[in-house]
Amino acid sequence: MKNKNKIMRVFTVFTMLFAFISSSYAASYKIGVSVPSADHGWTAGLLWWANKAVKDLKTEEKDVEFYVVAASSGSKQVGDVEDLMIKGIDALVILPHNPATLQKVIEEAYSEGIYTVVVDRELATPSQDVFIAGDNPGLGRVGAQWLANEMSGKGNVVVIEGLQIPINKQRVDAFNDVMASYPNINILDSQPGDWSTQKALSVMENFLQKHPEIDAVWCQDDDMLKGVLKAIEEAGRTDIKTVLGGAGSKDIIELIQHDHQLVRATVTYSPSMIASGIALAVHGVKHEKMGHLFHTPSRLILGADLVTKENASEYYFEDAAY
Repeated sequence: MKNKNKIMRVFTVFTMLFAFISSSYAASYKIGVSVPSADHGWTAGLLWWANKAVKDLKTEEKDVEFYVVAASSGSKQVGDVEDLMIKGIDALVILPHNPATLQKVIEEAYSEGIYTVVVDRELATPSQDVFIAGDNPGLGRVGAQWLANEMSGKGNVVVIEGLQIPINKQRVDAFNDVMASYPNINILDSQPGDWSTQKALSVMENFLQKHPEIDAVWCQDDDMLKGVLKAIEEAGRTDIKTVLGGAGSKDIIELIQHDHQLVRATVTYSPSMIASGIALAVHGVKHEKMGHLFHTPSRLILGADLVTKENASEYYFEDAAY
């Protein structure tokens, strides 16, 4: 009996010691990252950059634990955020599937003191510490100006839009504002392609049947551009001289580097913005300064850069998913 009691006391001491050691090494901060599932190229790139950022930051931030989750729908993403909150996250980095669907749960996280970074898709009612996104009006404006120059200020263009959410409208409105300065450029048609290669293929097939003379195509997204190119090739159309997408995928940059006949440029809207959002969350939750800045900016808009053969190598990441 004495031996049994002695064993129990030793076991208790070791249990307490193990608990103490474990608590000493437990993460001081928990950061949840919620993104849409990789259902097309850009979101695949988003998930790749999120995982890369977490892997890189783990080597430096020993006191931070990261959770990366991907959702196939807005309702699934709401559940993911609720699960992250149950885990006790200190910071949330989220690219909302649909801002309207995620508004309430993000508001709840923010109101509970969780440091919140919203990426890319802005909420109707801001509920975050930091908002970071690409320059959506800039993507439309820079693309339109380059395209107008390529067309020498005249000709017929068709437009394939993205999902009918606010950032798409920002892009299209900016594109149209620039084109309004070129009265000899005629926008023949503008239809949604939902940032989907397959849907863009279908829309472009309809455009080709409907319009016998098209000089250029603007589809504001490199995933959709692939569908557009396939439709043109299958139709054997030779009237189209220029096709412009956007976001700067590595596949399209490769086409630019290899002097593709129709694809000579893209405009950046990189999914690497999620990595920047995660880094901002680390600094924010630790109340750290960023370089020589005394305060972390509450709103960051990344530049929309024109990528051509001359500077394509600067934007090409061979290992990236997008």
